[in-house]
Order: sequence, then C-alpha cells, then structure tokens
Amino acid sequence: MQIGLFSVVFSQVSFTEMLKAAGQYQGIEALEIGCGGWPGSSHIDPAHLLASRDAAHEYAGKIRDAGFTLSALSCHGNPVHPDPTIAQKDAAIFENALRLAERLGVSTVVTFSGCPGGGPEDRTPNWITAPWPPEMQTALKWQWEERLIPYWKNAERRANDAGIRIALEAHPNFSVHNPETLLRLRAATGPALGINFDPSHLWWQGMDPVAAIAACSGAIHHVHAKDVSLNTRKVEVDGVLDAKPMEQINARSWTFRSVGFGHSELEWSRIVAALRLAGYDGVLSIEHEDALASIHEGLSAAVNLLSRVVLREPPVAPWWT
Repeated sequence: MQIGLFSVVFSQVSFTEMLKAAGQYQGIEALEIGCGGWPGSSHIDPAHLLASRDAAHEYAGKIRDAGFTLSALSCHGNPVHPDPTIAQKDAAIFENALRLAERLGVSTVVTFSGCPGGGPEDRTPNWITAPWPPEMQTALKWQWEERLIPYWKNAERRANDAGIRIALEAHPNFSVHNPETLLRLRAATGPALGINFDPSHLWWQGMDPVAAIAACSGAIHHVHAKDVSLNTRKVEVDGVLDAKPMEQINARSWTFRSVGFGHSELEWSRIVAALRLAGYDGVLSIEHEDALASIHEGLSAAVNLLSRVVLREPPVAPWWT
C-alpha cells in the first residue's frame, strides 16, 4: 500500500512547483491529478495532452522523474444533472478524463455519481433521503431507472473496454452516497465501476468505515485519506445533515480535518487493516480540505500518521503457520 497526494491542495502553483512541493514530504509516492470539474485542472491541460502524444509522454515523464506514479485522474462533476447544459459539460469532462487516462496509462478515474432531478421537468438536482411523502419513492425510482443506470451502464462499458476503473466517491447530495447505493449501481452496470473510498464522508453520516470497507470488498478502486471532526453537541441536537456554509465551523455539525485530527491513529490502523482484508493494496491519496490547519501542518500530520500505519513490507508469516 502506498501513500499518495491529491494535487489540488497545491492548485495555486504551477505543475512544476506542485511536483517540488509534493517532493518535500517524504513518504508520498503517488499523485492524483484533478483534470476538470470541481477540482479543476490547474496541473494538467487535458486538451493539449489529448491532441499530442508527445506532450502526454513528456508530462508523464516529468511525474516519473520527480519520483511519483499516477494513482488516478479526478474530475468530480454531475453528468446526470437535470440541466442539460451542465450534464453535457460534465459528461464531456468525464469522457475526456477516460481518454486521457488511456493515453497516460492511468488505471483509475475518480468522480461522483451525480444526482438527477426528481423528474423530467426539473432543473435542480434532488437528493432524496426519505421514502415519504409517497411521491419521493416515485421520484427515486425514476432517477435510478431513467437517469443513473442508463448513463453509468454506458460509462462502465466504455471504461471496461479501455481497461480503466471508475471510482465513484460516495458523498451526500449525490445518488451514490454510501456502500448500499454504490453496490446497487455496480450490480446494474459492471465491475469497472467501484468506489473511491473516503472514510470522512462515512464517519460524517454515522457509518463505521471498517464495516463499510468489508461491505465494499472487491469494489474498492481508490481511497482518499481524509478525516472529519464531528461537533457532538450539534449532532445531538440537529443531526449530521448540515447545509450551513463550510466556513461557519463553530456552528456546523461536522468539518473536514486532516488525517488524525478527527479520529485516532488506532482508527486509521483499523481502516488500513480492513482495506488489506478486503484485498485493497493501492494508494491512500491524501486529500487536504482542513480549514483549521495550514497545508504544511495538515500534510505533515497525515503523512506521518499514515507512514506509521501502512506496512511498507509484506507482513511476516506467524511462527505457527
């Protein structure tokens, strides 16, 4: 298992400067690059690399020369958005990410499932979280049968043909937000579609990441290393669903933190062990979204903790085997 970095944390600097900055953290071996959508594409020019094989070869060479591998390309968006203009734009970004992954030899593209409207006339996504009133069940059925499954069945087929895995990041406000919805969509599409496992999103919703990893065994295509801190006083009164602006940290039920700043090293050790038991031996890609820690503080803490809990060598067989 390797420690990686989601490069958007350094989105304010150039590609070259990002490589230098990431290289300062001993232990980081892989990079996840944002190539459109919400992470943006500050460290890659998809159109240029798709237009020129030589440029793509040179780009990949710079990453190798800096001592890194590429774990994934990311393009979080909503390709099933009820506004056709947004849906078409995000679908095109995703399609380009698949093509770019082929060209760069990257095995995984990370994105969101998206969320449709509640019916064909809607223009705003509708994340349905309860079965009542009864029209919610009708809307949910329509979302899955008319929008989600048809789109992702075609996308999975395209990715599978290219030897690329789609890693959907389970996140509230999107149709795939937990293991159950991920596995439902995977069953309706195919094995190239799996999960980008981010424990922070599951802790936030009240789940146990270790149990969730076991449920997703065989379907984990990529992992984000990110923590979350729950404001228990707020959760006890208002629950975990919280739409207040992210910067209102004191008033919110939860806030994203760097690895170890929300949950203990023991909890992260349990996660790594569970991932190994589930057959995952890929990259733990650090995603820094901590408003309470500087980039250096957050990355240093994450790398140090993960370096202690990730086994660099295969475990030695016990004496009784």
